[in-house]
Amino acid sequence: MPSACCIPAPTALAAFWAEALGYAMAPPPDGFESRAAWFAEHAVPEGEWDDGAFLHDPSVRGPTIWFLRVPEAKTVKNRLHLDLQVGGGRQTPWEQRWPRVTGEVARLGRLGAQVVQEVPPGERPDHVIMVDPEGNEFCVV
Repeated sequence: MPSACCIPAPTALAAFWAEALGYAMAPPPDGFESRAAWFAEHAVPEGEWDDGAFLHDPSVRGPTIWFLRVPEAKTVKNRLHLDLQVGGGRQTPWEQRWPRVTGEVARLGRLGAQVVQEVPPGERPDHVIMVDPEGNEFCVV
């Protein structure tokens, strides 16, 4: 098992995805002033309080997303791959779509994501493969 220093805190990864998706950290469960109060009430050991982070869609339309710490390091390709469709789809002219894609790529880069590759490389790319701060791949389309 990797040392605890090398496993990012779920709250850090959740903060990236909250910004990327326009989500927010989820409020504590109903009837509790804080998530820590809920953990204490339910006898969750204090050492496990940062093992998860919870996001919600402030518009209450999208799903709640949980980020949970796991002991294993990433060794292969993601089991889940997200495409952030920001360009308007292939029905949108490339001249309109591509600046939207590159603008989002720049914004996500400022949040800590890194570009892996433009696909296809060359004159008229279609999308960009990126990795989040933990190395999970996703595409900006």
